Amino acid sequence: MQLEIGSIYEGTVKSIAQYGVFVEITVQDADGKPVKVTGMVHISEIADSFVRDIRDFVQEQDTVRVKVLDQTAQGRLSLSLRQAAEQKPAAQKQKKPRDPGKPRVYEPKRSVPQSEMSFEDKLQHFKQVSEDKRCDLRRGSERRGGARNARSKK
Repeated sequence: MQLEIGSIYEGTVKSIAQYGVFVEITVQDADGKPVKVTGMVHISEIADSFVRDIRDFVQEQDTVRVKVLDQTAQGRLSLSLRQAAEQKPAAQKQKKPRDPGKPRVYEPKRSVPQSEMSFEDKLQHFKQVSEDKRCDLRRGSERRGGARNARSKK
């Protein structure tokens, strides 16, 4: 079987489990006949972002590009959708050289007006702000509480 680790193949999603996706790849054997091989894409190799539900990214019978990460002694294949998507042609990978005369400037992320935010974005923003406020309050009370406790114990 001609299967190279690090190569990218096209396959079909055969089944989806909580922990990953099973993908069937067709490769050529030594005689040149097509052989179907099944490998698994672990949930951590589905996408760069957090994957709560795999079905948000792939469905059964989808055709996907996968990269072969490893093959165990038992013949099990470890595959990655995420790394196959990261692979780009060499022409696209090259970055433009930075102009040495131009200084690097940090530009903070621009905030979106609340009227244009989705409900999930607003909720995430609220959670972050409230957590920041709780941390500030906790820090302030720990400083004050520690000093009070030291005086009252004497």
